[in-house]
Amino acid sequence: MFQMIGRFLKILVLSFIVVMLLAACRTREIAYVSDATRDSAQQILSVYDNTILPGDQLYIHVASMTPESVIPFNQESRTLQLLSNSVVKEESEQNTEYVNVDITGYTVNERGMITFPILGEISVVGITHDSLCHYLESRLKAEGYVIDPQVTSKLMNFRVTVVGEVARPQQIHVDGTRLTILEALAICGDLTIYGLRDNITIMRVENGTKEIGELNLTSKEMFDSPYYYLHNNDIVYVEPNKYRKRSSDRDPDVPNYISMGVSVWSIIRNNINTARRMRDMNK
Repeated sequence: MFQMIGRFLKILVLSFIVVMLLAACRTREIAYVSDATRDSAQQILSVYDNTILPGDQLYIHVASMTPESVIPFNQESRTLQLLSNSVVKEESEQNTEYVNVDITGYTVNERGMITFPILGEISVVGITHDSLCHYLESRLKAEGYVIDPQVTSKLMNFRVTVVGEVARPQQIHVDGTRLTILEALAICGDLTIYGLRDNITIMRVENGTKEIGELNLTSKEMFDSPYYYLHNNDIVYVEPNKYRKRSSDRDPDVPNYISMGVSVWSIIRNNINTARRMRDMNK
């Protein structure tokens, strides 16, 4: 009888181990751009769009060979100029510490306007940052404020949210306006092995309209997608695969049950071995 019970338990444990090994050996598609040969060139046809939208917070800096001429047009220069005439400057010099300049930027209002020093209200919505720079340079030069203006503009509040099956879901804050889907996933530690690489969902609000797009990271066609370059406030969702979904429906205490079962089996096996030894000793 002891031999039959022991044989049954061995078969049960071996069957469990085989099932777990088969599940672990299942192959999953985790390669990116698997349909492209590694010695080929892929032209990116998707257009990088950095047009300015309402709610954008712009950092605008004017440079010149005559620094004093651009002080009225730069937030940091105006702040430092005010500090140089205040007690704050004197205290900071006594403490030999740097003065932190808080640059708030220019927020584009609902009418698509910003208020720029001296020049007043400027319509910026719908144009690119390069176009804004050229416009400001031409006005500053034509109106005689700066002889050789060099204007730079970038987005201060560019952010993208990445959730789902990635190593570190988070909201990404980028210093600039250009971010690809691959760069965003890299910042989040890449997809887990449970993430669907052929069905990445991008949620976007464009001109007051909500859009939901999809990207297939296993195909070279993703480079042609309008969602390859992410926009400000995009939400990226990485969907879990079927295995992950099924496992989430199971009792989370299953591993504990298995561990308990193995422990019980070990106790039973020890009792059986002890009973065998006692039986052999009594013979």
